[in-house]
Amino acid sequence: MIEPIRPTADAVEILDQRALPERMRYIRCTRADMVVDAIQSLAVRGAPAIAVAGLYGLWVEALALAGHTNGTDELEAAKDRIRNARPTAVNLAWAVDKVWATRPGEGSALVRYLRREADALYQEESLRNERMAQFGAALLPPSSRVLTHCNTGSLATIGLGTALGVIRQAYADGRIDQVWVDETRPLLQGSRLTAWELVQDGIPATLITDSMAASLMAQGKVDAVLVGADRIAANGDTANKIGTYGLAVLAHFHHIPFYVVAPLSTIDRTLSSGNAIPIEERAAHEVREIRGQAIAPRDMPVFNPAFDVTPSSLISAIVTDTGVAQGDFETGIAKLLEQEGKGTPDA
Repeated sequence: MIEPIRPTADAVEILDQRALPERMRYIRCTRADMVVDAIQSLAVRGAPAIAVAGLYGLWVEALALAGHTNGTDELEAAKDRIRNARPTAVNLAWAVDKVWATRPGEGSALVRYLRREADALYQEESLRNERMAQFGAALLPPSSRVLTHCNTGSLATIGLGTALGVIRQAYADGRIDQVWVDETRPLLQGSRLTAWELVQDGIPATLITDSMAASLMAQGKVDAVLVGADRIAANGDTANKIGTYGLAVLAHFHHIPFYVVAPLSTIDRTLSSGNAIPIEERAAHEVREIRGQAIAPRDMPVFNPAFDVTPSSLISAIVTDTGVAQGDFETGIAKLLEQEGKGTPDA
């Protein structure tokens, strides 16, 4: 498995996904603001992965502040900066809030506690990926041709991945013949990251531009769509990488199953619907340029939301680490949360 995050004795190393697929390089982070920068600049991305990175960021900050006179106040301020680094993905705020609420005082005990919690979340995410992969693969018939959007593999999640984890498991089970990979504009997470991971795995895959999906579906070349999620409301409405909603509409029109794959930590039961999910808007240069090369007038106004919201009515199933919700998502999600036995994040 690719390691997007590598903790050491006194730092956390983050694989710089901005440099992929040309080269692999790690950023050594010894303070919280270094981790915040890595999250906001998309050196590390994907809801589960940034939650893990956030906890390690809290740990390295506590380590650096140990013995400082105002260390407690500085650490709390750093906690808030980490928590709010990206507003749409609920996993980050959930992980930070959960750990902060049960912290043991300060000093060396706090440092040990934060490292232990970060390590535990790292391991938990890997196990969740494996369970989702099994549940999701079972939904696909043999010889499926699937389409996926953005990047939901090891780089984004720790372990097998969410939607890409299902693809990996289904391919191993003989259920997938072909993967269609959306390039995912404007930052090309599909072509730079998902395509790279699939090539490493030797899984048959073909890259397409986002605008080619409709044509493929019309030709009968797509049997299912698999995507991840950054936040899921209590009714099943799902926020994911921009372009996901359009794929859901296309899949619905062409009678193609549309599956969302995400751990329970992505569900925000404090939100009754997707209308309340905050949508991050990112910098204009991400649209005007591709890797520093201008492709539009520099003064051209840009609208650049990082995510869109797919209504649950367009979703065939939501695959989680405790099971699959279908049909009445509000009831199904509530039952999955009860099975899990420890609730869900408060945003």
